Amino acid sequence: MLPWKLGALHSFSWAVLPSLAGDLLAVMFVTIITLVLNTTGIEIATQTEANIERDLKVLGLANIATAALGGYVSCTSLSRSMLVRMAGATSQISGLTVAAISAAVLIVDPAFLGYVPKYVLGGLLFFLGAGLVYQWMIQSSRQLLRIEYLSLIAIALLIINWGFVAGVLIGVVIGCATFALSASRVSVIKFSFDGSEYRSSLDRGAHEQSLLANHGREIQGMALQSYLFFGSANRLYQHVKALLAQQPNCRFLIFDFRRATGIDSSATQSFTQIKQVATEAGARIVLVNLTPELERSFRAARFISDDIAIAPDLDRALESCEHAIIEAHRAEGSETRSLHAWLSEALGDPQLANRLAEYCRRLEVRAGDIIARQGDAAAAMHFILEGRVGIIVDVPEGRTMRVRSLGRHTTVGEMGLITRSPRSATIQAEAASVLYELDWGAFDRIKREHPALSQALLAYVVRVMAERLSFANRAIGVLQR
Repeated sequence: MLPWKLGALHSFSWAVLPSLAGDLLAVMFVTIITLVLNTTGIEIATQTEANIERDLKVLGLANIATAALGGYVSCTSLSRSMLVRMAGATSQISGLTVAAISAAVLIVDPAFLGYVPKYVLGGLLFFLGAGLVYQWMIQSSRQLLRIEYLSLIAIALLIINWGFVAGVLIGVVIGCATFALSASRVSVIKFSFDGSEYRSSLDRGAHEQSLLANHGREIQGMALQSYLFFGSANRLYQHVKALLAQQPNCRFLIFDFRRATGIDSSATQSFTQIKQVATEAGARIVLVNLTPELERSFRAARFISDDIAIAPDLDRALESCEHAIIEAHRAEGSETRSLHAWLSEALGDPQLANRLAEYCRRLEVRAGDIIARQGDAAAAMHFILEGRVGIIVDVPEGRTMRVRSLGRHTTVGEMGLITRSPRSATIQAEAASVLYELDWGAFDRIKREHPALSQALLAYVVRVMAERLSFANRAIGVLQR
């Protein structure tokens, strides 16, 4: 047999091979798709997990061996696999048995197959073909969307009229167009927000919080998702255009790309349109969480310029925009308030403010100084008059993570002082700061000697905690949109 094979190989007309390239690629494509679909069907029917990567390798090696022996392309069969399973054969012995019988027929006498009646083979082909037609044309109509089912019918008609290769190639084009149409219907905006409801992790004083509550809508943000292409990006442009019409005072337009997987050139053109309408509205665009690939795409389209801000993460972008909004609306001289003025506003009584200041100890710390460590006993609360401190927690593998920052005219450690529980985080100065410390002994004397001051201080702590809880609830509401 081997000399015959070699003779057939030498007699093959290699000049016709380029003309068969389309058929070869089509057969490869259909075989791979068939394996993936049939394996998925077997997984669902048998409720077992398959190894697709291993099956693809085994299929490739099997088809190479089959071609070398003069056979034809084979693939995993859903119907035959389920038939064998229904017959009770659930191990690899069934496949080895079929292979052994086939090999025995070829070795003993292949002419034995000639005794099989032709109508049996014809009926078998008709049965299998009718089953596939019923499964693909009728049964699938109840499982597929209308546009997918119509695409399937169109591909079948193309194969009948123009052949298998043309049908597969045009079917791939139809599939891509159908996917693009379906993907364009999915909004690329995961959630949107404004500065009055979603803020940075920097905890600010009551005056700055009031400014952000009144003017926070000047910050408009969108967290983007999925892949951005011409269909979805154009919808984003229309959304931004309508948003700027509704919010004419918008100063900052934030786009968070943390959940975006990529962007094509047509989508960058839509962002160029967004840039034009933002410039006309007086809003500055801020790009957040850009991957190197996304940044290269924007730079290639010449979208990034001096008037486009880039931030490494959403928290820093929000903090920068909030600072600009506060500076734009802050009354002159309001940034230099004394401890007495701040505590008078917080407690609602200047006399109580003076008395509280007498119980506090002034601390001046440098950037990087540790004010309190995680796990230590909570022995004091601190009023931050100037500067900024960070709340840092220990995470696995010996790393730390900043979860929040507190700016001027805020307090830290108040719950630990009241509950006497260990510190849940480390407090570290992020900049040179001026703090006023109220330790446990002074707090205990206030409770015993000045009930009115104790009640006012507790009421202030409750208001602070209520504001923080309200902000957390608003942020959660934004994320659940």
